[in-house]
Amino acid sequence: MRIVNDFPRRVMEEETWIPLPDGGRLAARIWRPVDAEIHPVPAILEYLPYRKRDLTAERDVQSHPYWAGHGYAGVRVDIRGTGESDGVLTDEYLPSELDDGLVILEWLQAQPWCTGDVGMIGISWGGFNGLQIAALRPPQLKAVITICFTDDRYADDIHHMGGCLLGDNLSWASTMFDGNACPPDPELVGERWREMWLERLDGSGLWLAQWLEHQRRDDYWKHGSVCEDYTAIQCPVYAISGWADGYCNAVFRLLAGLDVPRKGLVGPWAHKYPHLGVPGPAIGFLQESLRWWDQWLKGTDTGIMEEPMLRVWMQESMPPSARYDERPGRWIAEPAWPSPNIVAQAFRLTPGHDLLPEDEPREDSPQATLDVRSPLSVGLYAGKWCSYNAPPDLPHDQREEDGGCLIFQTPRLEAALEICGSPQVELELAADQPVAMVALRLSDIGEDDKATRVSYGLLNLTHRDSNEHPEPLEPGQRYRVCIPLKHIAQQFPAGHAIRLSLSTSYWPLAWPSPEPVRITLWPGASRLVLPRRDPRPTEEAALPAFAEPEGAPALAKTLIQPSQESWRVIRDLAQDRTTLEVVHDEGRYRIDDIDLEIAARVTERYAYAFGSYDSASGWTEWQRSFRRGAWEVSTLTRTLLTSDADNFRIRATLDAWEGETRIFAKTWDETIPRDLV
Repeated sequence: MRIVNDFPRRVMEEETWIPLPDGGRLAARIWRPVDAEIHPVPAILEYLPYRKRDLTAERDVQSHPYWAGHGYAGVRVDIRGTGESDGVLTDEYLPSELDDGLVILEWLQAQPWCTGDVGMIGISWGGFNGLQIAALRPPQLKAVITICFTDDRYADDIHHMGGCLLGDNLSWASTMFDGNACPPDPELVGERWREMWLERLDGSGLWLAQWLEHQRRDDYWKHGSVCEDYTAIQCPVYAISGWADGYCNAVFRLLAGLDVPRKGLVGPWAHKYPHLGVPGPAIGFLQESLRWWDQWLKGTDTGIMEEPMLRVWMQESMPPSARYDERPGRWIAEPAWPSPNIVAQAFRLTPGHDLLPEDEPREDSPQATLDVRSPLSVGLYAGKWCSYNAPPDLPHDQREEDGGCLIFQTPRLEAALEICGSPQVELELAADQPVAMVALRLSDIGEDDKATRVSYGLLNLTHRDSNEHPEPLEPGQRYRVCIPLKHIAQQFPAGHAIRLSLSTSYWPLAWPSPEPVRITLWPGASRLVLPRRDPRPTEEAALPAFAEPEGAPALAKTLIQPSQESWRVIRDLAQDRTTLEVVHDEGRYRIDDIDLEIAARVTERYAYAFGSYDSASGWTEWQRSFRRGAWEVSTLTRTLLTSDADNFRIRATLDAWEGETRIFAKTWDETIPRDLV
């Protein structure tokens, strides 16, 4: 990344408070031009629970001062109950969070250094609430950039996929369990810090239990899902994600569903801002964002809306790896979405495990069947639903996974084939249990037979007709289902093959069904439909290139202990037990400007005993500490999730220390009935 030290306008920084109607206040960090009270500027708001003072400081100081130097106020606000803001945070996207967001916009409008026009930006949580607040139509909000977000909290968030419970649901609950236990900084809030901390420790609650109370798409998940009414959003939206991220589907739904000026961008990245994007190539996102803000907050015609609605990275074939530094490919564009340039190319499944063009003459019986009953080991090399590319969390070689699957494969391709969009799989099947899942994977088979996962999809078959009103299967009854796979832009080279794999488990990416399941498939009545996109070299060559990444100077910090990370599959054959262990030790570092030392380590273990569905377990542990001089606090959170055929069980502990004295301890033991999951 190129570091920019000189900007068109000189920048000042301040920590301040935003008063709330109930007497509380939100903590804000603001970067703005020093002459903004004479020459007011629009504001760019990022509104998050992730602690502006420390945990997002490194990222914030490279973007918000950059915008400020180009004539904006970069405003970073901690949500109620986080960082130095008053209160207790008890869940995601609460009505109070959105109401407070409206107060922030009104406060910004009233500041003498602000023109009254505001844009909202954010990745993940901040991408969600930017859209949610836009749907309330506050007059100050003129445009949004939403990154790694969803429009549907049930269909495409870290909790569920295709009606299946994701393993990342536990992982994310544990992340917030840790984050909610962090204290405010005494340097900002004074002696109130201990009272505020104890209130949070006691009041934030066990979010995992709340989420497991809602295993179907009920009103809980509809709240905050802007897909319920796209017309509520009346300001321009720039929607961004990455192919390695869990949230890329939402970009395409938003482009199709909104009726306002909008753009979409999908790169090869994991869950990262595009100027920090890995796998690369990263782009000059801050420059791109300025073109958007200048267009909609300053009324300057930057030409951004004259360019294609959608730009995506067409990935070239790569051998499988759990981590990539770069994904080779090229930028392509579409004028609209859905695009008239995407055509369906269908392949039928055969009893001989082939994928053949649908228009080829049929020689097999459409009534022939194949069976599969997958072991729980299928999924150990799946990576995470939401990749951060660190620890190495992308899917590895799929050949071991395929040993527990039904597989169907094309002949070696005579010419390259490119796809862009969501592959669709239509299946005729029956199950021998009332609750069953199907996991589908689309892989690129290299000339050396290595299998690189390109896309995948899950379906809890009780949700075959509705996520809101699931119904148990009748064992042995034949059903027809359509399963969309994750959106992707991918080239399959000549000489490679395309493989579709089907399994009845995908652990630990998704929680297993209550009982082992045998699926009977009618391949002759099933098909794969690929969204084929033929290259348009002349148009692609004319696309403007993205600039190289740049940002404001980095955070001054001192490394005390380096980070460490690992992702291990441990097979204990003597005990017939397998464990996936993920360790991300963030090490210890000091933020020099505020003389604050921070350390954190997370360990996750997902395990099962051979052949036993009741043995599946997920265990997480977060250790965190803050230290400045004689002030030192630390927390330890642990969560264990298990299940049997009828119930989920959560056991969790939270401990907090001031120095060497434990000042808080709490335990939970919750049993929650399974609801057709």
